[in-house]
Amino acid sequence: MAGIVMEQKIAAAEDIPVGKMLGVETAGKPILIANVDGQYLAIGNRCTHMGCRLSQGILMGSRVQCPCHGSTFDVRTGVLLKGPARQPEPSYQLRIDGNQIMVVL
Repeated sequence: MAGIVMEQKIAAAEDIPVGKMLGVETAGKPILIANVDGQYLAIGNRCTHMGCRLSQGILMGSRVQCPCHGSTFDVRTGVLLKGPARQPEPSYQLRIDGNQIMVVL
């Protein structure tokens, strides 16, 4: 049914220090959560090029570089910054509830 908003607890804030990231899966969706200067951000965790896990890549400020072929995405928006990938990553809205990170699906 369209229009239903669901929130899912996906991590505890203390599990993701500033400058780090974590890969999780919820509701069948692979999600990368990054802590950029104290702000938690979420995009898809499977590179749109060959499906490698972005959470195993390198976080450089608000950019994540895929460990396989170097595609780079903006973790704030999912926008593709550098190929070989040709498609952006989906982005997800997060909500912090105490020390719990919730994703809005």
